[in-house]
Amino acid sequence: MRIPTIRGFIDRRVLVNFRVDPQVLSAILPAPFSPQIVQGFGIAGICLIRLKRIRPKLLPAWIGISSENAAHRIAVEWDVDGDTRTGVFIPRRDTSSLLNSFAGGRLFPGVHNHARFDVHETGDNCRISMHSNDDSTHVLVDGRKASELPADSIFGSVAEVSQFFEDGSLGYSPDRSNGHFDGLELRAFNWHVEPLSITRVESSFFDDRKVFPAGSVAFDNALLMRGIDHEWHSRESLGCAG
Repeated sequence: MRIPTIRGFIDRRVLVNFRVDPQVLSAILPAPFSPQIVQGFGIAGICLIRLKRIRPKLLPAWIGISSENAAHRIAVEWDVDGDTRTGVFIPRRDTSSLLNSFAGGRLFPGVHNHARFDVHETGDNCRISMHSNDDSTHVLVDGRKASELPADSIFGSVAEVSQFFEDGSLGYSPDRSNGHFDGLELRAFNWHVEPLSITRVESSFFDDRKVFPAGSVAFDNALLMRGIDHEWHSRESLGCAG
């Protein structure tokens, strides 16, 4: 699926990241994807992003739309013509926008499920909850801006984890036919992250012990991004191997 370049503004983006048993991730990832490994662990998480002024690049900013969005993500790698690529596989996207939920997977890449968001932000604190209209997916994140990563994070510094996620800006998600994966690349012009200290995190996906057995997933870190000018670029679709 090809779309015009989309321009917009990331008003707020929260990345909550978990370290996961790679074998567990391998069992749920479709081919051609395999887990990207850091210090012996796979990396997966939740992205909670508020987008503003989203529109085709050539249109004026005032015509753009705004929305709250959530995505469950898994850092992956795959081979193309003998070269190893890295990015994220996104099994589930949710949005507050009726337009996004209708057009996702039809007019632009990625199926988007409609959901209700409840957001409270005061100073350095933020609390974001999301519940999908189909009652299948729930997320709650409560945190406060911090100055450093948790002591037990597998990433050695903010700069290291920032580079990891900036490099993983290409995402693939299932299309509506379940026969291909739609590609979408984020290009941020002023990439910057800050640590976020998490006091509470819930995810119906990562809390599902049938998918993630006890001990196979643990919180690692969370990051906050604000005021990011960016573009979305469609990328070549991938077929479902096998």
